[in-house]
Amino acid sequence: MNRTTLSLIAAATALAAVTGFAVVSAPDGATTTTAADARTPARMPVERSSLLCPAPSSSDLAETAYTSFTPAGKGGADAKAGSAELVPTDATLAAADDGKDKKKDKDRAAGKGASKPVLSLKEPGKPVTAEANTAEAPALVGSADGLLAPGWTAQQSTKVTAGQGRGLLGVSCTPPDTSFWFPGASTADDRLDYVHLTNPDDTAAVADIQLYGKDGVLESDAGEGITVPARSSVPVLLSTLSADRAENVTVHVTTRTGRVGAVVQAVDEEGGSDWLPASAEASGSAVLPGIPADATSVRLVVFAPGEEDADLKVRLAGPTGTITPAGHENLHVKAGMSMAVDLADVTKGEAGSLFLSPAAQDSPTPVVAALRVVRGKGAAEEVAYIPATGQVGDRATVADNRAKGSVLSLTAPGEAAEVKVTASAGSGGGEPVVKTYKVAAGTTLAVTKPPVPSGLKGAYALTVEPQSGGPVHASRSLELPEDGVPMFTVQTMPDDRGTVSVPEAEQDLSVLDD
Repeated sequence: MNRTTLSLIAAATALAAVTGFAVVSAPDGATTTTAADARTPARMPVERSSLLCPAPSSSDLAETAYTSFTPAGKGGADAKAGSAELVPTDATLAAADDGKDKKKDKDRAAGKGASKPVLSLKEPGKPVTAEANTAEAPALVGSADGLLAPGWTAQQSTKVTAGQGRGLLGVSCTPPDTSFWFPGASTADDRLDYVHLTNPDDTAAVADIQLYGKDGVLESDAGEGITVPARSSVPVLLSTLSADRAENVTVHVTTRTGRVGAVVQAVDEEGGSDWLPASAEASGSAVLPGIPADATSVRLVVFAPGEEDADLKVRLAGPTGTITPAGHENLHVKAGMSMAVDLADVTKGEAGSLFLSPAAQDSPTPVVAALRVVRGKGAAEEVAYIPATGQVGDRATVADNRAKGSVLSLTAPGEAAEVKVTASAGSGGGEPVVKTYKVAAGTTLAVTKPPVPSGLKGAYALTVEPQSGGPVHASRSLELPEDGVPMFTVQTMPDDRGTVSVPEAEQDLSVLDD
């Protein structure tokens, strides 16, 4: 192995340690490149991906569907076939035996699944599904490698038809990380919001949870030093972390040691429930795509994590262009304080997306943001959440689409764009279908009838790939009405991180020194 290969592997290993998500390695026979090549880092398919799914629901009426999928075509010429499995956390497995099975203990210590996988994907391009109709359905941890790693995604969709937590709760299973921001949570008396912390590793993680209301930090010591045992999941009720009650809260999850997957389960005792995923990394601008046309109430929650206040412009991108919501042209967000803005029925019967941008381009202040969206009225209300999300990038995928009920939202904040949308084969049969869509600059295109595989049986995945033009942001709304309640959930579609930039390395004898 030459020095270039050694340096490249070292760089890739450092990258994997930082992201906690993707692993790459140098191909056999790698050689030193020219100075011109070094200016453009190569992009390589990831060789391993990790995903974590929270425990779905404690309701006896919960019906959960899981879908796992990897798009075809990004595995690299030399990639092995690979595997992609989601297995129950060890906390669940431990309850199923008496702790005397030494082989299981040894397997867990080696990071091997000690139980039959809930989902096991065998090939790219075709999803697999599973169901769990029980209140005891566990959190899942999993990894994919080889051809199944680039762009691997999994969706967890839970329908609760009555009682506390009634609603459609959908979440794209998340990679582990060390920091998460959740604007839009609550510790109000009519809310039961939990943050689920899932540890995929073989050593315990220690996490801190900090809450911020409209006046700043909600004082509490209970959120410090929360231990998440190895390969287990811990739900934490937010209202137990502070005596203060706040209707609109921003939650910050960080880890002192290890890494976790984190997502908030937001439960309104009267108005439904859904998962609140983390906002995109704090930035001077934010895009929140896919507000349904029939939204009856929209609430924006914004938080400035730094030490400076943020001044923002607010625009709504509809099917024909952008407008400024009346009375909310500009927002002044004080540092360290959650700001909530009720936008009412801002879409006025047309699907849209919200754009936040700095009022002064020369001094952007990073913010995180999320929308709480309500459909229906009175006893038929249902809620979903749309966090700020990154652009589609090279490719983005969302799993668990049905023959009816999926709405794909595409928005172009700057230049016009053209995108290719691929409907995968179905989990039980059907052939892929591809369509191309044009998105005008500053608009939102709501595809109410996205492509469906020909001869579809089961569930399928939608993959979005920009072809030309400016950045595109996307989300998918899944609508499954029940007894007059417009149950729905929204999943944003950031870049799937199926490839990573591999920094070019120089020959350097010092890497061999002690």
